[in-house]
Amino acid sequence: MSQTSESHVESERKASLFIDVLKFVGRRWMAFPVPLTITVGSILAATVADVLMPLAAGRLVTDVSAPAVQAGKVHDALWMLGAMAACGFGNVLLKRYAYLGITHLTTQVMQKIGSEAFAHVQKLSAEWHANTFAGSTVRRLTRGMGAVDMLDDTLLLMLIPEACLLVLTTLVLGWHWPFMGAILGVLSILFVVLSCTLTLRYVAPSARAANAWDSRMGAALADAITCNTVVKAFGAEKREESRLQALISQWRKATIYTWTKGTDSANIQAAVVMCMRLVLAGAAVWLWWKGRAGPGDVAYVLTMTFLVQGYLRDIGQQVSVVQRSVNEMEELLALWRTPAAVADPANPVPLQVNAGEIRFEHILFKYPGQERALFTDLSITIAAGSRVGLVGPSGSGKSSFIKLLQRFYVPQSGRILIDGIDIARVRQSDLREKIALVPQEAVLFHRSLAENIAYGRPGATPEQIAQAAQLANASGFIDRLPEGYQTLVGERGVKLSGGERQRIAIARAFLADAPILVLDEATASLDSESEALVQEAMERLMTGRTVLVVAHRLATVVGLDRILVFEHGQIVEDGAHTTLIQQQNGLYRRLYDLQSL
Repeated sequence: MSQTSESHVESERKASLFIDVLKFVGRRWMAFPVPLTITVGSILAATVADVLMPLAAGRLVTDVSAPAVQAGKVHDALWMLGAMAACGFGNVLLKRYAYLGITHLTTQVMQKIGSEAFAHVQKLSAEWHANTFAGSTVRRLTRGMGAVDMLDDTLLLMLIPEACLLVLTTLVLGWHWPFMGAILGVLSILFVVLSCTLTLRYVAPSARAANAWDSRMGAALADAITCNTVVKAFGAEKREESRLQALISQWRKATIYTWTKGTDSANIQAAVVMCMRLVLAGAAVWLWWKGRAGPGDVAYVLTMTFLVQGYLRDIGQQVSVVQRSVNEMEELLALWRTPAAVADPANPVPLQVNAGEIRFEHILFKYPGQERALFTDLSITIAAGSRVGLVGPSGSGKSSFIKLLQRFYVPQSGRILIDGIDIARVRQSDLREKIALVPQEAVLFHRSLAENIAYGRPGATPEQIAQAAQLANASGFIDRLPEGYQTLVGERGVKLSGGERQRIAIARAFLADAPILVLDEATASLDSESEALVQEAMERLMTGRTVLVVAHRLATVVGLDRILVFEHGQIVEDGAHTTLIQQQNGLYRRLYDLQSL
């Protein structure tokens, strides 16, 4: 493809994206018709008052140019004064209603976009979140919401009334002098075209680049702050400061370049507007010289040119603001269009788990972007109420087995059933409510201990929270804290030790009271004392549930009912510890012997 063709395709893509953003915002406006109607109606009425003001002023000049003895002229002059007062105060009152209307409209639209965007991000796959900087995502959301504010103000309070004023003024001027109306109409169109061209072709590309550097800077900030403990551990504060300084320097250069182009564009537009004003004023003087316009007419034209000059100057600025707002919303729209990896069924069925039997039937699964399948024709049944260990080398399929059960990924073929119900037919939220998870690294919210424990059951009473903590062997250290259950745990729970975090996660699972329990390396990173407390709590938690234990440390699965040994996506051994340990050349026996040594 030639460079010209590529440039043409890119221009079409940007134009399409510009229109898509405007449609995106427009659909959100339509969701709130009352404040939208108040805003648009009030600002258009205020614009009509602006158009009438020069007419009244011109007629007043005509009246006062006549001899004062003409009573009719005095009476008419007083009426024109009243009309000017009505237009002036009416304009103020109408704009107040417009500002109140857009305040309600913009905040409602921002709330809707923020809520819907957050909900969409929540639905995106775990893989997407793992590959995307959290800080960058937050910047895309907040910058997009802020852009809605600028876009609403610019389009509804600026550009729409400005376009309306230009049309009405051109019609009024053309009704008096068609020649003048034609001049104003042609010059206005040429100016709008010039403004749009400067904005879209000259300013916009650099603004898009500045936004990209802004996202990178936000991502780097979030990454460094989130990993602050690692930074301190290696004394790397200066290194991180230098890294961020380099990014900020690039952002500064891109921003200066963008703002400079914006200033150039504004200067060019201001010069063109001044030329238009001189042309209109010169035409009015020519009409007066030819005897086709009186003093009042000239006063009207001059007043009107001042008004038009202000509006035309603002059109150039507002087009720039619109383009900048659209640029800032492009990343939000791209985020919005990112499809969820796993979609809920159109007509979900309820999931009732009474026993907790799990069945994998002929599962074929490979990760996105990989050619080789991990599971091929995997079939296994896990009896209700049984305690099953999943062991094997890293990458053998243990965690993938759990992720498929939780429906974080969808198999290419086959079915997964819980108590005979295909999990593909139920809502993901309903499915995951039936599966309690205690991960290897418990992640807590920067909220109170009570709130973190109650996350497993919203609305749990303080007594239920305390009971869950006691069952999880967590009540002892919680009671020793000055603020007890109201203690804030820090971001991701950093104020607690690994064992304390793990016991909070177990307490959360106790409150969730799900029929299926997944323990994913729950004691892998704990010291001996913490491990003993956690093991004791887990034994209580396993009672009466179907339990899946993912383990590298085989000592944690010795007492389970059954052990599934994975290797290269296949279950190569299946049985209790006493059976598997007797297989001389078995994988489980080899792994167990290595750990014993």
